[in-house]
Parts: sequence; C-alpha cells; structure tokens
Amino acid sequence: MSSSAERFDESARREAGRRGRTVVRRGELLRHPVYTRVLHWLVAISFVLSLLSGFGIYSPWLFRWLTPLFGGGPSARFLHPWFGLAFDLFFFFQFLNWLAPMAWTAADRRWVRRVKAYATNREKVEAEDVGFFNGGQKLYFWAIVASGLLFLVTGLLLWFDDAVPRWLVALSYVVHDLAALVMLAGFIVHVYEGTAAQPGTFRSMTDGTVTDEWAWTHHPAWYRDVTGRDPREDYERARRRQSGRERAAAAWEREQDLRERGGEGGDV
Repeated sequence: MSSSAERFDESARREAGRRGRTVVRRGELLRHPVYTRVLHWLVAISFVLSLLSGFGIYSPWLFRWLTPLFGGGPSARFLHPWFGLAFDLFFFFQFLNWLAPMAWTAADRRWVRRVKAYATNREKVEAEDVGFFNGGQKLYFWAIVASGLLFLVTGLLLWFDDAVPRWLVALSYVVHDLAALVMLAGFIVHVYEGTAAQPGTFRSMTDGTVTDEWAWTHHPAWYRDVTGRDPREDYERARRRQSGRERAAAAWEREQDLRERGGEGGDV
C-alpha cells in the first residue's frame, strides 16, 4: 500500500468533506460521510457497466440486446476493460477507506454461526456485539477484494492475449467468468439486504444518515460506541412507547365505535 495513495485518499476525503454536506437531524446518526458515498456509487456504477458490457461479450447471441447500450459489439469490447480498470481503481480507494472497520473479529465468527437466524429474521434485534459492519458485510467485502484482484490479473491477460501462452488465456477466461459470477451473486444479495430486507439502509448511501432505531436494531455495538447509550435499553424503551401508542389508538377506536353506535341507537 503506497504512501502516495494514502495521501491522495486523505486529501480526497478532506476535499469531499469541504464540497459535500450531510444533514444529521434529531433521532439520526451519521453513517457514511460524503467521500464514502461517492466512492460507493463510483464502484457500483463501474461494476454495473463492466457487468453489462461483459455479458454482451460473453454471449453475443443471448445478450445481444445489451450491446447497443454501448454502441454495438465492437464498442462494448473496447469499453469493457476500461470499465473494469475504473472499477478496480475506485474499489482500491474504497479498500483503503474501509480496511480498518472490515478487520475480522471474534464477533464476526459468532455472527456467521448465527447466519441462519439472521437470514430468517428470527431475532428483531442483532446481537449486542455487532459493530459498524456485521460478518456478512465483511465476507462480501473480502470477496470483492479477491474478485477484484482476479478481474485485474485475468483481465490484463485477456486484454494482451497475443503476448501470453494460449493455455493461460483459456484459464483466464474461466477464472474471469467465475469471479464475475461470485461478484454478481454477492451484488444481488447486497442490493436485497440494502433495500427490501432492511428498510432504512439505502438512505445511508444517499443521505448518509440512519435512524437511531435502525442503528440499535442492526448494529448495536456501533450504536453504543457513537451514542454512549445502551442499545437494548433504548430498544425496550421504544417498544414500550410503541405499545402505549398502539393501546391508546385502540382505545380511541373503541370509543369512537361506541359513540357511533350510541348515535345510531338514539336515531331509532
């Protein structure tokens, strides 16, 4: 990891902070600053462009409807490696940005053992040792790291296929496609978890903030670190308030129903 890259990363982080702004309202926490969000979307866009152009190259017959998006088959072939290089470049800086919080810990090993309960939403609140990222998010991150390296190496071999042995080119095709499948599977799960499975997650990459409730539900240890409050106590307090509001609403509905019935009886 070069010091020049780290210096560039740090200066880009400060510049993004000066040019961008994140509004944190009451009952919200800052989840991702401007720099992180910009990198995330650059990585995502370059990956999707690489994926779509790659599909058109992989099977022109099956995905011939995709190549016109890039100006036709020859243009897709020309642009695809550049999209791949952009993806690797942007993700490199995301790697620097997230290297520390993505370190594997004992809490992540425990999370993996509970993955079935997580996938089925058996528990309403995550375990209290789940920090800024959970074990699944870290596994996805390191899968991207491995796949990105494979993309880069095999992509360069395929790009300059006239300079390497044919067997190495053939092997590169297989590895490149397998890495793409791993990335695609992870990407689908990532999009699902960030939208339908966990409402409120997507806004962390648009507005940069999450609600307190989201934080204590999905990342209790991080919530405790940034607020100094006990996530379980705050969860129970919110649950009691919600139950009280529901009881009050039910009582109000019963009262309204009785009034309506009494009015109907008086009209007879």
